[in-house]
Amino acid sequence: MLDILEWYGAISGVVAALVVASNVTTRISGWAFVLFVTSSIALIAWGFLSDDASGIGWQNVALLLINLWGVFRYLGPQGARETGSLSAARESAGRKTIHDT
Repeated sequence: MLDILEWYGAISGVVAALVVASNVTTRISGWAFVLFVTSSIALIAWGFLSDDASGIGWQNVALLLINLWGVFRYLGPQGARETGSLSAARESAGRKTIHDT
């Protein structure tokens, strides 16, 4: 069981970091933070259940709080507004104005 927690936490953390670093869309980054949350939970459990890994457990308590903030920022109510603003900005950037000619 400890091996599963350890490896799930490690692999899901790497995948989530890759998705966030790719910056595809705000919504996808938000779901990557959800994956980070599950990674943190697995590593908290692994850290406190293992003999010499409490440092990883405490580190992931802090990371869990940060990742929950990321979920709120990207998937919460203001995240939806920012996504709408972003698409509006992209749309207006594609339009030519008199000053562009």
